Amino acid sequence: MLKNKEIALYIHIPFCKQKCLYCDFPSFCGKEESMIEYSKALEKDIDSINDRVIKTIFIGGGTPTYLSLDAWTNIKKAIDKLDKAENLEFTVEGNPGTFTEEKLKFLREMGVNRLSIGLQAWQNRILKKVGRIHSTDDFIEAYELARKVGFNNINVDLMFGLPDQNMNDLQDTLENVVKLNPEHVSCYSLIIEENTPFYKMYEEDKLNLPNEELEREMYRHVVSFLRQQGYHQYEISNFSKPKRECTHNLVYWNLEEYVGCGVASHSYVDGLRYRKTENIEEYIRDIRMNKNLKLDMHKNSLKDEMEEFMFMGLRKTDGISTIDFSERFQKDIYSVYGEIIKKYINNHMLIKKDDRLFLSKRGIEISNSIMCDFIQ
Repeated sequence: MLKNKEIALYIHIPFCKQKCLYCDFPSFCGKEESMIEYSKALEKDIDSINDRVIKTIFIGGGTPTYLSLDAWTNIKKAIDKLDKAENLEFTVEGNPGTFTEEKLKFLREMGVNRLSIGLQAWQNRILKKVGRIHSTDDFIEAYELARKVGFNNINVDLMFGLPDQNMNDLQDTLENVVKLNPEHVSCYSLIIEENTPFYKMYEEDKLNLPNEELEREMYRHVVSFLRQQGYHQYEISNFSKPKRECTHNLVYWNLEEYVGCGVASHSYVDGLRYRKTENIEEYIRDIRMNKNLKLDMHKNSLKDEMEEFMFMGLRKTDGISTIDFSERFQKDIYSVYGEIIKKYINNHMLIKKDDRLFLSKRGIEISNSIMCDFIQ
């Protein structure tokens, strides 16, 4: 790692009280007895970041706020030692039902200045259907508690395309969330992932999902409603008040460097990608034995870098800069992707404005297939 160069830090907390039926993230329930040992291993993992200035920290999961205070204390020790940028953005994810005033005050003391709270939907019947352990009232309580403790930068996570969800449910969710005036809203479409309870239910035709047309309509509604309420869409699924974009996520979309600590975390440093084991016990054991934690190490080729730059950058509503492309890769973007760019400009999926290329509204709706075209 280059000395003193700024980098983003992701920390993974793999514990959950109960796993949601759609979730395929590396998270586990029933492993509470490992929390303390895991936090000690994590402390050592974070300590191994040398000489880099940390510009953003994002603690995700799992459910980070489910972690015990004793475990959090170990993590805080390591974070206190880091060389942090002056305007550090420090986010912690959490789910309603796992927040306490004591825990939130502790996070504030630790330097956390942004919270991301998982709501998904406003209707308790839908929350139950997707396996959430909280009610709408729990969410309101958690949100108000966070405000009371002093958090002035909060993201609310929502989903659409959920089982038994209709347009009225979505509208009701959006209206109630906007009344609370969060600084940021993330809104993702449900994807049925393999090895999840939902996948099995889907295979057995036990999920009443909105059809594709209704799902597209839901997405369009999210975009237009949030825009009317003063939220700027800066990425396919992310909306913020002015100057409240998530700096940490922009690191990924701008193909900048980040380092991951904890189970199943990924890193991208000096053109090198690697991950860490998904097994909690193995992770704790490897750290105790000072073993090398880097798995699947892959040095990105120039082709990899260009593809990732396009694939990630086109997620942003302002797209990518052709000047940035040529400065990074010493190549003219049209010599590499000329035909593909021309094709999508001609069918109005891609827009060129000055040095920027970005997806049109229609392009955003079929963004996955367009981005796949840039993988040669």
